[in-house]
Amino acid sequence: MASKKYLLVAALIVLIQTVGLAQNDFGSDWKDSSKIPTRSLPQYNEFINNQYPYPTRPRDQWELGVGFGTAVLSNDWTNNVGFGGNLTLRKAISHTFSLRPGFSYYSNSGGGIDINNGLRTDYKNNSMHFALDILTSLNTISFYRANPKVNVYLLTGFEYFSMKISQSIAGSPFVDYVKPGNSFTDNVGLNLGIGAAFKLTDGVNLGVEMKHTLTNNDKLESYSSPYSNANDSWWYTGLKLNFNIGNKSRRVQPLWWINPANYVYSEINKPAHMKLPKTVLPDGDKDGIADQFDLEPNTPTGAPVDSHGVSKDTDGDGVPDYKDKELLTPQKCFPVNADGIGTCPEPACCKEIKDMVANMKLAPSVECTIGGLPSIQFKGSAKLSKDNEAVLAAAAAKINANPACKVKVIGYGASSKSAQQLSWERVNAVMKYLVEKQGISESRLLFNYGQDGDINTVDLMGTTEDGPNTVPAPHPNLKSKN
Repeated sequence: MASKKYLLVAALIVLIQTVGLAQNDFGSDWKDSSKIPTRSLPQYNEFINNQYPYPTRPRDQWELGVGFGTAVLSNDWTNNVGFGGNLTLRKAISHTFSLRPGFSYYSNSGGGIDINNGLRTDYKNNSMHFALDILTSLNTISFYRANPKVNVYLLTGFEYFSMKISQSIAGSPFVDYVKPGNSFTDNVGLNLGIGAAFKLTDGVNLGVEMKHTLTNNDKLESYSSPYSNANDSWWYTGLKLNFNIGNKSRRVQPLWWINPANYVYSEINKPAHMKLPKTVLPDGDKDGIADQFDLEPNTPTGAPVDSHGVSKDTDGDGVPDYKDKELLTPQKCFPVNADGIGTCPEPACCKEIKDMVANMKLAPSVECTIGGLPSIQFKGSAKLSKDNEAVLAAAAAKINANPACKVKVIGYGASSKSAQQLSWERVNAVMKYLVEKQGISESRLLFNYGQDGDINTVDLMGTTEDGPNTVPAPHPNLKSKN
């Protein structure tokens, strides 16, 4: 009978695993601080600020289970299928392990021939069990799906049970069985089992479970065969309806319903928390175009390139710009040499001009070497004094001796209109004297007045420059009285 039960459970596991692959619920949000216990907030803050690599375990709900099924007492006689019921409370220790204290009630019956007296003996057994089991979830963690829709688990634990046995011998009425030296109130058992829970909603699941309880007693049916010294045990198979309990706004579902790999895979798929370094693509020639897109990966440093990393060739002459000494060679001048310089034929007109220039005899440049020309000093008016005339006569001799030179006659006085007019009159008096009295050609004298300087001075300066020989009076209405 036991082998058939294990076969049934194995078939259920295969079905459970198949169904469990088809879901996509990612579970709790690692950023939700409302579900983090107060004692874990320091770790939560360090994680959020990328100072600690592991997210914080959230608060999770408890599970209250109510179950019923068949309970069979395995002993030295033939046993009937009995009834079993249980009430459990399950709490996660981690995503894989959970603790489940519980209370169970079993009712069993059976009978056989008592070898000691040869009489038919029947029994009834009612027992109460107080257990603490550890459940190990087998399919919570998966690398190929998100949260499970089915929880498959192994069960191990210990229990204490007390019982009451009644006995009927040879068809007599059932009476309480008490035998000196046998205690039915201090019994312990070792629980081993397997189960699976199918999620119906986020708060309710339906489970199926089989549990084998090994005991320390061989007389749970009031009889011990002299041919066997094996202790009695229970087989329980049943259904459970489980309910998540706890405030959903402050707790996630029990951890065996949440795949702990969710966070890692969601970060790999769409990073929301990881500190990713800035992507730097290799660029061997440092032209700003990554090597994987660079069609010319060895351009010289500083060479201008296009969006494909190819050296620019503005005029399309086949010589890249960084080598081209003539960036805009006309196409009519193609082909070009290695420096990008075209081979345009020289126009006939330009050649004739070059020949003419080459054959011309250019006049040698003339330099003015006159020096030592005097300054003329005025007092009050623009009239030349006898001393001034004598100075100008000596200057005229030098000017005549240097026919290649022109002479600037420079007057000063720019501070006011009257000063400008007086400056003009003094320059005009000097030039008039040199032309009329000393015979200097007017074309050699350059009229320059109103400069910044001493208004009472007129300077003579040799030059080869050109300039005006006459200038109209700037303010004739302010003419001075000589």
